[in-house]
Amino acid sequence: MSDRTWRKSSRSGSGQDCVEIADVPAGVAVRDSKDATGPVLVFGVEQWWHFVAALKARDLA
Repeated sequence: MSDRTWRKSSRSGSGQDCVEIADVPAGVAVRDSKDATGPVLVFGVEQWWHFVAALKARDLA
């Protein structure tokens, strides 16, 4: 997945301990910025939007 354009939240500033995301055909890929060659999680589009909505609502019980 090294050919993907990875990005992080603008709220991360210059921090290096971030979660990065990239668009992939199956949905959204997620990785740890400290380990760019490490494991990548891939979420379907619907799963991703439910996760983001839960974050915004602070509803991650």
